[in-house]
Order: sequence, then C-alpha cells, then structure tokens
Amino acid sequence: MLLAVHTPGINVVGMTMLLQFLVVSFGFILPVNAPQSMVARGTGTFDACDFVRTTQMAQTAVCNRHHTPDQQLCRWLRLSLDRLQGNQLVMTQELIANMLGVRREGVTEAALKLQKAALISYARGHISVLDRPGLEARTCECYSVVKREYDRLLPGTVAT
Repeated sequence: MLLAVHTPGINVVGMTMLLQFLVVSFGFILPVNAPQSMVARGTGTFDACDFVRTTQMAQTAVCNRHHTPDQQLCRWLRLSLDRLQGNQLVMTQELIANMLGVRREGVTEAALKLQKAALISYARGHISVLDRPGLEARTCECYSVVKREYDRLLPGTVAT
C-alpha cells in the first residue's frame, strides 16, 4: 500500500508491506524540490537518468493498471523503437509478456489486433511496424509522459 500525504512544500511518502506476520514499513520526508536540488548541486545521489528511469517505472505501473494490453503493447513498441534504427524488432511473445506483466496469450491477442489494423506485421518473434502514425494514434498517453520527461531531462540524447 502506497500512502502519500500532501503538505505545502513537503512530500511525505510511506509504504507498508505485509510479509507473512512481519510488517515492514519505511517512509521519507523531503522537501518537494529535494531531488531536483540534488541533481542541480551535483551531489551524485540522483542523476537525470535516474529520474527518467523512475518516471518510466512509475508510468509503466500506471499503464499496466489502467490500459488495455494492446495500448500497453503500442507504448512498449514505441519506446523500443525510440532506441533502435528502423522499424523492426526481434522479440518473443514470452519476453514481451514479461515486459508488460501480462500473460503470453494477452500479447498474442494484442498483436493480432494490431496486425488486423495493419499497424504491425508479426511472425515468429519478428515484429515490423508498418504504420507508425497509426501506432502512435493507438498508444495511450503513458508514452508521451515518459518521452516528454526524457526529452526534458536528457535533451539531444538518443534513448538507451
């Protein structure tokens, strides 16, 4: 369970996990701008890549909870294509399922929907994006949140 309490200028976040009969709890109280200040001052505690990764992890969790598997697949394909030259990926359904946190059958259904819409071609682990604008139109807003943060924090860098 993630708890957040909003106080002007202070961000209090606490998490409690129940592990069998043991309760583990931890929390942080930091000024809202503390992470940005640490980056600005070069403390080495956080860097821009850490913020991008954190944004991507948090947004993936939101996406996995609120969007359909085909929207998640579109987001994941676009994020993957940002890191590659061309429009082809070599990925098994099992790997994609693990990345998206869904069953392999869910990836099969999502890929078939995208293939029927002529957005991708998918055969034996080879994915070719045929219609990138169409894929972009079908992607949930989670992609743009991560992309915008990446471009803001790491301008002019190729995604890795």
